[in-house]
Amino acid sequence: MSKTYPDYQLACGWNALLPARQAQPGLHGKQQADVVIIGAGWTGLACARRWQTLAPDARVVVIDASEIGEGNPGRNSGFLLDVALAEDADPANISRMHECNRLIQEAMQSIVADVQVYAQSVDLERAGTYRAAVGPVGLKSLHNYKAFLDGAGLPYRQLDRAALNLELGTDFYQAGLYSPHCYLAQPAEVMRALVARLPGSVQLYENTPALGIKRVAGKWQVNTRDGSLHSPRLVLANNAFTRDLGVARSRLATVYTYAGLTGRLDEKVLDSLGSNHNWGLLPTHRMGSTLRRTADGRLLIRSLHDYANERSLDRLNHALQDRLWRRFPQIKGTGFEHIWGGAVGITYNGAPVWGEVEPGLFVASGCNGGGTVKGTLLGGLLADLALGEVVPDIASLFGTASWMPPEPLRGIGFRAISQMESWQGRQEL
Repeated sequence: MSKTYPDYQLACGWNALLPARQAQPGLHGKQQADVVIIGAGWTGLACARRWQTLAPDARVVVIDASEIGEGNPGRNSGFLLDVALAEDADPANISRMHECNRLIQEAMQSIVADVQVYAQSVDLERAGTYRAAVGPVGLKSLHNYKAFLDGAGLPYRQLDRAALNLELGTDFYQAGLYSPHCYLAQPAEVMRALVARLPGSVQLYENTPALGIKRVAGKWQVNTRDGSLHSPRLVLANNAFTRDLGVARSRLATVYTYAGLTGRLDEKVLDSLGSNHNWGLLPTHRMGSTLRRTADGRLLIRSLHDYANERSLDRLNHALQDRLWRRFPQIKGTGFEHIWGGAVGITYNGAPVWGEVEPGLFVASGCNGGGTVKGTLLGGLLADLALGEVVPDIASLFGTASWMPPEPLRGIGFRAISQMESWQGRQEL
């Protein structure tokens, strides 16, 4: 039986870099609420904030299986795109694309505003992002991405191998594009800032995994290790683990990806890594590797994909090192200070699971690796929907998650497709 919550083997490297934090106590006993939100990530926190704004007298309860910064929201690579992903908008549909981008940018600015009033400095900068390709498959995807940017009227710079080497310190890539529409962050640190902005009337319980949900006498009951919550309305903002609570099973799959983060590199090595000291690079091929150079002089690589189950450390280190060293041979022999995994909710067509799926049960899941800013947007709009506010037509703007075949066909299909795509795009890995 699959777990209904993340229970990772390896600690989150981003969170390990931060000072120790005192977690909120877990839930004990039977409690009532006006709304229960499962998941204290980008989506869940945005939903809680918006709910309290619209209904200030409501008892809003948020539970999370882990601690802030240690769970899924702090385990990503720290890319906060302030435009819709290329997969989200068809260049032939300009008006829809512009509306998606407008909504995403508003959500991004809400994150920036929360960070700016946080009591401590937070690593969040609008540094832009690179996309780069090695071989024919990657170059074709890069061409499609350029067409997306052209169709949306968004600015970018084109870079050849020499220009990429000058800026990033690697001659691994043949060509690339730079777009300014992205913030780079220390994600665990941003999560701490967002939690600090929660109204005092929102009750957060950490280390409180949801073990099961059911509808009883017109209310939703959430069972936890040491208690239960009862509410007329329930919000699932736990992304990949929505399906393990029995919701959207036919539309969601869980995929694990992995990150390796070096220690701070010495100045001689940093001098060889190009003129840009804080950058992020997204792969043009979806099986490729994501890269970061952090503001404090580290390199991060995020790569590898596993279906449904997390890979062990002894199978991760060599594979991640090989991919990083091939891009930066000048650091060959440098190991990782931290390695960790994270679960992503994947849908077949890249569209989210969003809306009221049963009476009083609201869902925003299926981030497809883009759940930071889009999750913030969709979480806030879910509160609007639940409380009767006018909301945009999410289905027409971002699509609706399509059906997937049941297990074991789904797992067999994922592994077969990923192996085929990894072979086709092997130069980009």
